[in-house]
Amino acid sequence: MYPPTRKDFVSLTLSERDPRTYNNGKQWRRQSCWRKWKQLSRLQRCVILVVLPLAVVCWIVVYPSLAGHWRGFSDRAVNKESDKGDEQGLKPIIPGVVPGVIPEPPKQNGPVLPEAPPVRRPFPKRGPPGLQNRMQKKGNVSDSQVEEQKPAVKTGEQGEGDKPLVSWRGAMIEADQATEPQPSHQEKVQDGQLGGAPVDPADNAPLKPVNRLEAVTEAFRHAWKGYKEFAWGHDELKPVSKSYSEWFNLGLTLIDSLDTMWIMGLKEEFEEAKTWVATELSFAKNVDVNLFESTIRILGGLLSTYHLTGDALFLEKAKDIGSRLMPAFSTPSKIPYSDVNIGKGTAHPPRWTSDSTVAEVTSIQLEFRELSRLTKDPRYRDVVEEVMRQVHKLDGKHDGLVPMFINTNSGQFTHLGVYTLGARADSYYEYLLKQWVQGGKKETELLEDYLKSMEGVKKNLLRKSSPKGLTFVGELSHGHFSPKMDHLVCFLPGTLALGAHNGLPEDHMELAKQLMETCYQMYAQMETGLSPEIVHFNVQAGEGQDIEVKLADRHNLLRPETVESLFYLYRFTKDKKYRDWGWEIFENFNKYTKVPSGGYTSINNVRDPQYPNPRDKMESFFLGETLKYFYLLFSDDPELISLDKYIFNTEAHPLPIWPPLPVPAV
Repeated sequence: MYPPTRKDFVSLTLSERDPRTYNNGKQWRRQSCWRKWKQLSRLQRCVILVVLPLAVVCWIVVYPSLAGHWRGFSDRAVNKESDKGDEQGLKPIIPGVVPGVIPEPPKQNGPVLPEAPPVRRPFPKRGPPGLQNRMQKKGNVSDSQVEEQKPAVKTGEQGEGDKPLVSWRGAMIEADQATEPQPSHQEKVQDGQLGGAPVDPADNAPLKPVNRLEAVTEAFRHAWKGYKEFAWGHDELKPVSKSYSEWFNLGLTLIDSLDTMWIMGLKEEFEEAKTWVATELSFAKNVDVNLFESTIRILGGLLSTYHLTGDALFLEKAKDIGSRLMPAFSTPSKIPYSDVNIGKGTAHPPRWTSDSTVAEVTSIQLEFRELSRLTKDPRYRDVVEEVMRQVHKLDGKHDGLVPMFINTNSGQFTHLGVYTLGARADSYYEYLLKQWVQGGKKETELLEDYLKSMEGVKKNLLRKSSPKGLTFVGELSHGHFSPKMDHLVCFLPGTLALGAHNGLPEDHMELAKQLMETCYQMYAQMETGLSPEIVHFNVQAGEGQDIEVKLADRHNLLRPETVESLFYLYRFTKDKKYRDWGWEIFENFNKYTKVPSGGYTSINNVRDPQYPNPRDKMESFFLGETLKYFYLLFSDDPELISLDKYIFNTEAHPLPIWPPLPVPAV
């Protein structure tokens, strides 16, 4: 009997199509997907609707960058394979050339041209397309890639206007300012950057010494060029974006710069600014101004310019703004409010507190006292001296050190237990000494408070770092010492030196020199050679470096305090190292903060010379203080703003030391 026949197929009988049975048609698939979509919960559908568009957007944003990197990798891979082929002797076959025979070079009818440099495909640049195009047109480079040097050209083939530019995040600096390892002090002396007798290493021929005064003057002209072109009559220049910002809408930079231009002999620029003051400057505006800032910058700047020029225009403007600031003193305690509306004649504290900072209410005295002396109106002097009398007798001090805040209603210190020579307290100590000097060294209460506070600094805030033993001034918070030091504290070496010059103990000068070294190291130990806003010192023996900088403190605002103290130390000691330190700092300002279109910008990261990250702001004090102190530091004329005849306010505006009153005849 034979086995049943084996079948190699399966028979399937299909019945009449039922619409409810499986169907692989397009219409059926659409209905099936829709049914599955409806089976999802509302939350699941919402998540899908959010995630899918977000994924598409992310892909659109990321794809160009990835594509650029892929192209770069592929290019490098091709180049690598080509190099590998060369190493193995694999060379391309050139038609018409017999291998091993060197062909005769073709005759050239024209001049020999230099070989073109190799072209490297850059990675896609960050930033808006308009900025990228502008950077490409000017020969700039991206944040992380510096354009290769072009082949040398003969003299006369390239003008000054063809100088390539290097950019970082929109701020452009000239190629000779491009980031590079900083030369040593000895190399700078040899180059002539630090004076002396520089020598050309090629032929031992003497080079022309660097004119530091002219370099500072040119820096001012460059900053003024940007302000005049992009921010004329406004408060502050934004040099990278070629625009401006307003604070009080009173032309702060212009007024702050008046006496600097006069000191530097920039008569043409001064006359332009004077015309604006005469025709455009008006204080009849419905605007709130900060009492402290408007006093030291505007009132101080106008008074200083009046004394230097003798032009009554500036005294009239000073009287106008001075009288409009007086409502700030109409408080229950006579401690002034922080803000004044100079148009309405009203004043108020900040919205969030009724406190004022101690530095603000005790650092307006030099200006108001001088305004009274010039106008014969005692009101201005009376209100600011009343503040000093109250602060003198207040409880809450610690060995002469004062808290940072004072209440305008009660007249008492607040936030007790925190003591610093940094922000909110710094210029209180400065003005104690300077008022005493301004008034002819007769006000003993001011001198007593100053001397006691300096002893308090030595006892409570002074420490040495490890391992180099740098002397620094820290902070005290409820009995706990913090090794934190603001750049603002670098006013102290100059103030101590000024006190020693006026007969105070000699150890003040020794301390000034030690602190001056520390402030210089705050610059020298940074990769850009520029100081951060705040540093922390290492006090643990044998561990780490002396200076540490937190990420949030790495910015530089073009501040003047270190240069100010270098000026005082050089004037009183004639030690040239202070000039050399100042020149190094000045060169680094030029290298990392100068913007070719005009102006200088503060930067966000002093620890990254490849990417300092501009903040796009030039503070008015850069022209009013920083460049002024640079100029005076490098001047050989001790009578140019003599420190025996003038006292600088905290915005570097010189005011005269009062002459002694005549002794009445008997």
